[in-house]
Amino acid sequence: METAEQLRDRLLARFPGASVTVVSNPSPSAQHSLVIGHAQAVEIATFLRDDPALRFDQCSNVTGVDWPDKEVTETTKVTVPDPAGGPAKVVAQTSKRLEPGYLEVVYHLYSIALRQGPVILRLRTGNRTDQVTVPSLTPVWRGCEFQEREVFDLYGIRFTGHPDLRRILMWDGFQDHPMRRDYVEPDDYEWEPTPHGEVMAKAKRHYPAAPAPADTAAKEGGAA
Repeated sequence: METAEQLRDRLLARFPGASVTVVSNPSPSAQHSLVIGHAQAVEIATFLRDDPALRFDQCSNVTGVDWPDKEVTETTKVTVPDPAGGPAKVVAQTSKRLEPGYLEVVYHLYSIALRQGPVILRLRTGNRTDQVTVPSLTPVWRGCEFQEREVFDLYGIRFTGHPDLRRILMWDGFQDHPMRRDYVEPDDYEWEPTPHGEVMAKAKRHYPAAPAPADTAAKEGGAA
């Protein structure tokens, strides 16, 4: 099977101007992946499926990843002149910058016909707030349909071109997306149709307090 770099070069030759970059995986599996841009994502996916030398006819897995904003510390070396006229000194200076977060969809492709794979594709959103749309690959691999719905449900990524994009695990009316790293689980569970177990224990914290029993002495005093 072709390497990720060879496949990237093949795709760039077939789709000039497309965005295709390799993401290295330093683990022992060394399963490197390709990040592809939105504009030609469906065309690239179709090519991977239909090209006679590739024939990636099965998408076995679709999953989501949440990459929150992160602070990156960078160190640079600068030359500082000596006020006394001596030799200049090289000192290290550190600076911090905020790297915006994004959401990601990861597809694992296999060729059943040629017995090769996986090829791993990644689609990334513009951010984690108002740019959370990527093209659906369900029109290319029908097996993506339910899995993209799961990613939509749990991460909030919207798939343009999906034939039936709606929640698949959480119920209608459920708030937020539970697999987001900044998701905060509520403890009142007002929306839980049938609270039980730990859910019931948390929900009871918000039930109206039972009236305290009347003080016996007060009762006797009132009776007197």
